[in-house]
Amino acid sequence: MTVSYTLEVANARFGGFSKLLFRWKGSIYRLLYKELLVFCGVYLFVSLFYRFMLSPRQQDLFERVALYCDQFTNTSFIPVLFVLGFYVTMAFNRWWGQYTSFPLPDNLMMVVSGNVHGTDERGRLLRRTLMRYANLSSVLILRSISTRVLKRFPTLEHIVEAGFMTTHELKLFESLHSDFNKYWMPLTWFSNLASRAREEGRVRDDIALRLLMDELNKYRAKCSLLFHYDWISIPLVYTQVVTVAVYSFFAFCVIGRQFLNPEKGYKGHNLDMYVPVFTLLQFFFYAGWLKVGELIINPFGEDDDDFETNQLIDRNIEVSMLAVDDMYQNLAPVVKDKHWAQRHFSIPYTLSTAAESLRPAFKGSTFDMRMSAEDLEIHQPADIPGKKQYLPLKGSLGDGLNGLLQRGKGILSGGSLPSLMDVSSHPNEEDDADAEDDIDANNCDEQEKAFIQVVVEHI
Repeated sequence: MTVSYTLEVANARFGGFSKLLFRWKGSIYRLLYKELLVFCGVYLFVSLFYRFMLSPRQQDLFERVALYCDQFTNTSFIPVLFVLGFYVTMAFNRWWGQYTSFPLPDNLMMVVSGNVHGTDERGRLLRRTLMRYANLSSVLILRSISTRVLKRFPTLEHIVEAGFMTTHELKLFESLHSDFNKYWMPLTWFSNLASRAREEGRVRDDIALRLLMDELNKYRAKCSLLFHYDWISIPLVYTQVVTVAVYSFFAFCVIGRQFLNPEKGYKGHNLDMYVPVFTLLQFFFYAGWLKVGELIINPFGEDDDDFETNQLIDRNIEVSMLAVDDMYQNLAPVVKDKHWAQRHFSIPYTLSTAAESLRPAFKGSTFDMRMSAEDLEIHQPADIPGKKQYLPLKGSLGDGLNGLLQRGKGILSGGSLPSLMDVSSHPNEEDDADAEDDIDANNCDEQEKAFIQVVVEHI
């Protein structure tokens, strides 16, 4: 059974992951404890053999061998991290790909329910049979790759007994000789039956039939992909390389990480602790990492975290039959919704979530960006005569600046401060304008710009 702990880590809090360390089902302790006990037993045997069963001369020879092995375990002669990390990453990508390739009938059942019409017994029979064929195909492919499903349906007669296949369909299935897996046969029956429904007018146009075929092909592609995942594994040589690298590393550690006699003054052997704490932690990490790869390389077994294939089969057949039978044309009365007469309305919150309604809506990371007046200038090309033009500031900065401009009326000579929206004269204006008015306008523009700069600097 898949171990789920999503609710326990919904919120990040102190010691959140620490609570998961005390769970046994699906844990690394359950996977690794046997290998860890074997390693500890072998290490203890070598330690006792060195301390009590060897003569002084033999101990000297053992110590030289131990120092020689230790120099390999403390260097990168055995690239355990590289090969192990790459292997587990590859196995995880394969595991996720198999999960996303699981054939779910949800899209197909919606298309069947919406395009195979008829409230009579014939219409109901067509819809139920189409979805039964789709589910039969998934059962056949899962029976080929999952040990749990095979134990549930060891023979085709068990599938007939479960209601996925009729006796006559079983005879048709067995009468077709093929040396390959025949999981695709029920999908062929599906396509033929959909074509017959089109001839009977149950499927009303070719577009609806094409939609049925498209969803059927997507469903078939996932069944085929699962079959190929089971057929084509991660190359055996790579699995062997990773396993040999990890096991050989700790085989050298059994000898090289022994605590030698401190009185002989070997470098790094000043203390005799008897128990190699850090070596055990290293074994836990590396061997545990290898166990993770072993666990997820095939998620269709019977480990704690393998896929619940039998439960998925039960779910798929139930929801698909409900969608095309009980829920077909079974609609509630179409009435006006609660907010029909309200143009603007809000959805209520509970007391525990009321604070969320006070948060401003996110409108973009640059929505409240502050800009100076110089940044708002529009520069005309050099060959086009004209005056500089200013655009209004948006957001809170623009509102504050407009308010300051309004309060600054009368400060500048010549009356009120012009609005930032005042557009300067265009190149098409008459050239014979009064020169004195132009000089006054230019002076006013310079004063306005100076005032804007002062306001922006104080903001």
